[in-house]
Amino acid sequence: MPKIEVDGKAISILSINKKDYISLTDMVKDLENGLVLIGNWLRNRNTIEFLGIWEEIYNPDFNSIEFEGIKKEAGLNRFTMSVRQWVERVNACGIIAKAGRYGGTYAHKDIAFEFASWVSPHFKLYLIKEFQRLKDEEQKQLGWDIKRNLTKINYRIHTDAIQRNLIPPLLDVKTIPFIYASEADVLNIALFGMTAKEWRDHNPETDGNIRDFANASQLVCLANLEVLNAHFIEAGLPKEERLQLLNQSAISQMQILTMEDTGNKLLKHNNQ
Repeated sequence: MPKIEVDGKAISILSINKKDYISLTDMVKDLENGLVLIGNWLRNRNTIEFLGIWEEIYNPDFNSIEFEGIKKEAGLNRFTMSVRQWVERVNACGIIAKAGRYGGTYAHKDIAFEFASWVSPHFKLYLIKEFQRLKDEEQKQLGWDIKRNLTKINYRIHTDAIQRNLIPPLLDVKTIPFIYASEADVLNIALFGMTAKEWRDHNPETDGNIRDFANASQLVCLANLEVLNAHFIEAGLPKEERLQLLNQSAISQMQILTMEDTGNKLLKHNNQ
């Protein structure tokens, strides 16, 4: 299990489904009442709202109905919440309580950085710095090759039939209000034309989810759509309008990414 040292503390990092989870327990182990600090953080209404938004974006199995009930209780004097309760009640995946030799509370890096702010802004900045240093070292050790990755983005669509399957369909305005269930599915529908559940129903024997089987071009497009959607949300656009705009953007981006010379231009620019 890899570790990073932040302010003299060894912080463990756990890989779960190819995602980095950072130990919150290690962050507070030398602090007085450190474990209580994690519990207090979970009781905070802003924390609950942050965790809920994260799960809505990245977890297709998130129980949003149960979350709404929890959000109403958060902030009250009688409100309590443990990691295990949070996971069980809303089917969360962003934060876990792990038993055994490397036990403790672990959180996805996005959430771990948010918790680090609760510990101290100073600690958060050094945590981010050391985490990025670890990722840079891992890339060097693995012989990471940017040209090879850009070549994947330039994956050539050899037949019209395959290309038609990659270019997202233009959504029917009349059906838009009825075909999404969460913010994560807004992006799924905009790019793949279906929700996470619909994909699983069509692929019952397959392990993983719709995004695990996306190709490099689709993943690049998805990352761009996440940024766009965040801006649309901040601008106060309703979900139906955001879905239409994201779908139009996905069509445009995928047409560009699947052009024959896109990857070659990127490689040429990188060499220069």
